[in-house]
Amino acid sequence: MRTSPVLHARNTCLLLLCALLCACGGGGGQESPQVQAPTVPASAADISLLFMGNSHTSSNDLTGMVAAMVRAVRPGKSVANVVAPGGMFLEERVHDAQSMTLLRSQRWSAVVLQAQKYSTSGLYTYSTAEAEELVRIARAAGSLPVMFPEWPQRGIEETQRIYDLHVSIAQRATACVAPIGQAWDLALARNPSLVLHAADGNHSAPAGAFLAALVLFATLTDESPLRVPDLPQFDIAAALQRELREIAAETLVLVPARQWCAVDPVI
Repeated sequence: MRTSPVLHARNTCLLLLCALLCACGGGGGQESPQVQAPTVPASAADISLLFMGNSHTSSNDLTGMVAAMVRAVRPGKSVANVVAPGGMFLEERVHDAQSMTLLRSQRWSAVVLQAQKYSTSGLYTYSTAEAEELVRIARAAGSLPVMFPEWPQRGIEETQRIYDLHVSIAQRATACVAPIGQAWDLALARNPSLVLHAADGNHSAPAGAFLAALVLFATLTDESPLRVPDLPQFDIAAALQRELREIAAETLVLVPARQWCAVDPVI
């Protein structure tokens, strides 16, 4: 997570593990994103995905996109996607009681971690010990930990620096590292007219969230993004979905998503 002067932290919904998951809001007074509840409780789902991040994770139903992609290539499997409460840096997340209770509440198929603090100028360094601890906790519970490096801000060349930071975490606490920024860079190099960023130049537009979701999907499943069918439930034209699938697939040939977690089973 970048430490830019304007910090966008949107509340997300917590689906608490019980016989049924229910939604609750986090503080801060901002409107909570709409997160669709899974058709079955996470504890009963064949594939359960826990996302720990901030508004970069929760915007544009990115987590729902990932779940829909997994569901499409795992027919007959139920898939639940759950978003941890609030928008926090990972260094804050590890000290948040609700988040840690949720993380430890079951064996998640995968835990996706976003919002590692980093300096936009590159002049400062921030602790990664907390992110590494989250990876270790997830792995100890039998979950696949996946690092979610953010895409670069519009007009700033920071993809490699962000990616390398997350690789450094994976080297100390084994995790997958999704090459999301590289996919965005390739997409914009091939087609500069693509609208991947939101108006603020920081968050994603729907197409940007879809591209990030494709890379996360491939990281989780080790399946090619080309296997994902058109998903009409998302407000992204079919032709654009196909273009983004091709970009994601090419990116993953250049930067394999599972090179830092090669021995882990896929979901």
